Amino acid sequence: MHFLAFSILGRRIRAIPRMLKDKTVPKRKKALVIFGIVYLLLPFDLIPAVLFPVSFVDDLILWIWIIWYLRDELDKYTGGGRREDVSRKYRGKTIIRDVEFEIKDESSKKGKR
Repeated sequence: MHFLAFSILGRRIRAIPRMLKDKTVPKRKKALVIFGIVYLLLPFDLIPAVLFPVSFVDDLILWIWIIWYLRDELDKYTGGGRREDVSRKYRGKTIIRDVEFEIKDESSKKGKR
């Protein structure tokens, strides 16, 4: 079970670059990832580097929270990229031709009872 959690975590981390390249992702979500990267690289931390093994805890907690917060967005990119949104591509176009159909009005049936 623990292996599965690390596998999911790894996939989400690898999805971060694809998420940052996507122009449809809100800028606040991209800013959160960039803030996490900057905080990781900054020389000061909430826990001083003098406490070597413990000094990585604040970075680790921050990144776990960022990945947890963006989990739904990152999961869109774990399957080999984001699926294409075709709703704009086909808006207003006739997709099915040569099909006869009939629309039945449910309100007229209720009046006949």
